[in-house]
Amino acid sequence: MERKAIVTIRSTQVKMMRPANSLNKQKSICINAISVVEENPPAGEEGIEWTLLTTLRIDNYDALVTYIRWYSYRWLIERYHYVLKSGCGVEKLQLETADRIKKALATYAIVAFRLLWLLYESRNHPNISCELIFSQDEWQSLYCYLHKKPRPPNIVPPMKTVIIWIAKLGGFLGRKNDGEPGIKCLWKELKRLFDIAQTWQLAKLPSDKDFKT
Repeated sequence: MERKAIVTIRSTQVKMMRPANSLNKQKSICINAISVVEENPPAGEEGIEWTLLTTLRIDNYDALVTYIRWYSYRWLIERYHYVLKSGCGVEKLQLETADRIKKALATYAIVAFRLLWLLYESRNHPNISCELIFSQDEWQSLYCYLHKKPRPPNIVPPMKTVIIWIAKLGGFLGRKNDGEPGIKCLWKELKRLFDIAQTWQLAKLPSDKDFKT
């Protein structure tokens, strides 16, 4: 559950000593340590306590806040790598050259970004119009497919509703205690949505008898 936290921030420079049994001649190095502690968390909540080490310079308070904000994105970054590896299967690629791998990664990076964007937009802005992301053909075909209706509604549904529809393609029930659809559910069913939308578009094309001779 999202909540606000009041934290105490401290920083200092520390010296990391060269390991005594090291076989190389690496010198000891000086780095910056940042401490982030929630000293009075709410009752029943585990307080935040982070210790961050960085070689980046800390010249002022704004720099401290910037580095802490970067660290706060670690879960989102982990989700991004998870989608790349498990969803897109980049580790299974059997490409012969580094150039081909770079091109594949460039493509899959866009796919992973879009998946995460869809998920977090639906959570952070659940009531925005779905047409800010999905085409009209996508949400209308999805509605008709799921609800077994010949025609879509006139009102454009909100983002969260369409995300739940996509999840339902894979068996998500959307019950009160089921929580929010996850990223894995989305990546499995988005391709089905594209196939449904393409079929919908083909069905809308005029038939031969509609053309005048």
